[in-house]
Amino acid sequence: MMKNILTNKCPHCGIGRIFKETNIYFNFRRPQMYGQCPTCGFNYQKELGFFFGAMYVSYVLTVAQGIATFLMASPFFEERFDLGIVGVIAVVLVLLSSFNMRLSRILWIYLFKEYRK
Repeated sequence: MMKNILTNKCPHCGIGRIFKETNIYFNFRRPQMYGQCPTCGFNYQKELGFFFGAMYVSYVLTVAQGIATFLMASPFFEERFDLGIVGVIAVVLVLLSSFNMRLSRILWIYLFKEYRK
């Protein structure tokens, strides 16, 4: 399942893509999603406003990335809470924002996938 999440695959069939772009990691354009899987027809958006919940997943990802950036960058600063580290964290979070949006939507779809056979 993790392989399908990281490779932008449909949670139902594992073949079709969720986003139209093949590269979801380094893409800074607005994400273009399929409404349903082009292979099996699995509906990605269950109802209107379905992806509002993905904002919470994106928030968790952003906080985790901010903490990780702080921990990795703090040895390069003289003081523990140097104000320069805020700029480093901001740049990293802005660069990862597009990735977070895509990954949070994929995780949200997988979280509410119907597990029927």
